Amino acid sequence: PAGFCPSSAALWPRTFPMKLWLLVNSPCVHSVRWDARGEGLFIDQGLFEQELLGVGPSAAGEVKLFRTKNYGSIVRQLNLYGFHKLTVSLAGSTVGSRPRPATAGEDTSYADGPLHHFWNPHFCYGCPDLLVKIKRLTKADKEKLDAGLEVTSRLPDDLQ
Repeated sequence: PAGFCPSSAALWPRTFPMKLWLLVNSPCVHSVRWDARGEGLFIDQGLFEQELLGVGPSAAGEVKLFRTKNYGSIVRQLNLYGFHKLTVSLAGSTVGSRPRPATAGEDTSYADGPLHHFWNPHFCYGCPDLLVKIKRLTKADKEKLDAGLEVTSRLPDDLQ
């Protein structure tokens, strides 16, 4: 909802995609924002750690939105829910006509630290109804992926 801020912890949903949706749409959160196309989100790692994980000198520490203080655990959750890391262009949007995976060695840092760009086809600005399509990768699904089988909660290889 408009004006929703993390200090309302009792009202926070339990699913990771819904938490992420509320964060990226909250005027009170500065570390997570939509990309220029509304097809992905940017996470300022340093600010995210301070603002939402309670890490660092300016951390409020009053509300615990996540069960971790480790940013790597947040990235793991993004991956488990089918988000893909994209390259960051200087203009602040995806490079090319379609989102593409990040490649090793590309500079994705800003003055305050790394800025990470993530994309999921069901996480789009103005489309909260698509969130129900974002499913967590289960152990059985991981085993299917490892065996080269199709997993319905994942994108086909040509879209990953």
